Amino acid sequence: MGFERVCFVDVIDLDANATTRPWPEVAECVARHLRETWGNPGSRHALGRRARQVLESSRETIAGILGAEPDEVLFTSGGTEANNLAVFGLPRGNRGTLAISPGEHPSLHEACTVMQQRGWNLHKFPVDRNGLITTDAGHQAPWAEIKLAAVLLAHNETGVIQDVVPISDLCRQHGVPLHLDGVQAVGKIPVDFHSLKATSLSFGGHKFHGPRGVGGLLLRRGTKLTPEFVGGHQEQGRRAGTEPVALVAGMALALELWQRDQSQRVTRLTELRDRLQAGLLERCPFAIVHAADVARLPNTLNIAFPGIDGEALLVALDLAGVCGSLGSACASGSTEPSPILVAMGCDPAVYRSSLRLTVSAMNTVEEIDHAVQRIIATVAHLSGTALAAGSSSIRGHTGG
Repeated sequence: MGFERVCFVDVIDLDANATTRPWPEVAECVARHLRETWGNPGSRHALGRRARQVLESSRETIAGILGAEPDEVLFTSGGTEANNLAVFGLPRGNRGTLAISPGEHPSLHEACTVMQQRGWNLHKFPVDRNGLITTDAGHQAPWAEIKLAAVLLAHNETGVIQDVVPISDLCRQHGVPLHLDGVQAVGKIPVDFHSLKATSLSFGGHKFHGPRGVGGLLLRRGTKLTPEFVGGHQEQGRRAGTEPVALVAGMALALELWQRDQSQRVTRLTELRDRLQAGLLERCPFAIVHAADVARLPNTLNIAFPGIDGEALLVALDLAGVCGSLGSACASGSTEPSPILVAMGCDPAVYRSSLRLTVSAMNTVEEIDHAVQRIIATVAHLSGTALAAGSSSIRGHTGG
């Protein structure tokens, strides 16, 4: 297999939690609005009013799909800004405690680190072996001091879907705002903002085949938020800066496309992920799937190959034409082990050999089968172990 073929023709993308390719309809939507509704939505003339109409129509679409009111949708540059805005803008007072779970996304964890440098305390909810916050962990938190709780709705590395209702109930009981990082959840599983009883929820367009550079924060009506950007009165004075109408329209369309066939989309993603998981486990009996017995995102597989260095495996797979990751793309380059896998009590030999493989709606069954073959061949090479090339039952499977 030549270098040119691997790099330009035969690459299999199994890193959808890092980003997804925009749907062709989304790319055309963005281009069309760049051509036709390029006016400033804050302007009071015809061009501005036309842009404003597209912006507010998109806001209504997103609100309706995510179980929010239109005035609860605040547009940002993406999930990172939305998480930062919640951490810096929701806590009231000059000092207190922020409560998060281990292994939060860097955009949330690092924002909390900045708050620590400003004198705030940080409390981490303990998790069980699957990465779920336990009931006891919630009740034992120092609620009298907590000014904000922030939790990943669906984990970007393991795919584990957190049961946030117990934490939400405790937050409401103690008058503590709750922020949910929904960046990996929105556009992959149904999300109803009001049912989750959260104060805020972040999302990013490029995680569900929308454009990059745009996202949002759902903010419960009546909630006070200290803005990070000041200057104009856009987004009800909560986020200054001219709204990117074309990107917002593309994001709304991407979410609308997901909603139109969400049950089929979830089923297909689950079938592709399970096919990948089954193929790897059948051929590599020493592999370990993290959180295999709890609810996960339909597209996410975090799997360990004990005895193999994860970094070496990632590099070798890149050369073999398979795109994966060790965890969050925003943490790429870090030499630290995955915080969530450590918190889950994984053995060092396990968390150091773990790989995140995430499929998208654009993957095919054929790609999954080829990926299994390449991954197994790479693992066999790195481990010096002869692994089965595959069984007829897997090769002949046509589901997904």
